[in-house]
This record gives sequence, structure tokens and C-alpha cells, in this order.
Amino acid sequence: TPHRVLCLAKGNEVTQSPEVLHQLKGYNAQINCKHTKDFTYSQMYWYRQLPGEGMKQIIYITTTNKPEYSGGFSDVKFSANKTVAESGSFTVKKLETGDSGMYFCAVSEHSDTEDKYSCTKTSLTASW
Repeated sequence: TPHRVLCLAKGNEVTQSPEVLHQLKGYNAQINCKHTKDFTYSQMYWYRQLPGEGMKQIIYITTTNKPEYSGGFSDVKFSANKTVAESGSFTVKKLETGDSGMYFCAVSEHSDTEDKYSCTKTSLTASW
């Protein structure tokens, strides 16, 4: 089932940096995400959208749990870090051409909710 990622009307409650990331092949690329909602929003989700494809969830992480990977994704390629409720980071390891795409961060209050809040994306390009 497709995940519903809502964009908040106010807009800037979830921010991601950098917005555009060019990184050399073979290196790691790190994306950071933070939000200004309260500390109960401790769930963080990372998604990827490759050209011509839909958005796919890669990782779900909280401040207390290790990352949980979604279908087919693993720690061989991706990692996430989250020590506080308000922010977290996501890393794509050893960049390849096929990793180029849009990466999204979303946050929610409970893991079982469909309402995940995000207005953010990072365009990642693997370059020579």
C-alpha cells in the first residue's frame, strides 16, 4: 500500500538539508532532517523516489529503536541515525549512479498512523 506523506499547510515544520547534494561515486552521502513539532514526533521515515518510479520507504527509525528497513533495502546501502526527537540523519553508502534521485524525510507521532508530515526533499546526484 502506498504511504501517505502529508505536506503541512504551514510548510516549514520539517526541514531537510542539503536540498541539493552532489557527491562523488564511491563516497557516502548524508542527509539531515529536523522538525519544529514537539518531542512526541519521534518517529522518522526516509523515502526514495528514483526517476520514473513511485516513492518507496527505505527506513523507519525512532530515538529508541534501531532502523527498520522496508522491502529489499538493507544496511549494506543505507543507514539512519536518530538520538533526539527533533532531528535525525540518513546516509546512502558508497554512491552509485543508480542511487541518484529524490530523498524524502517525514515524521510522525505514532508508528501506526498514516499521517506522516513532510514538505522536504533532497535531490541527490552521484557524479564522477
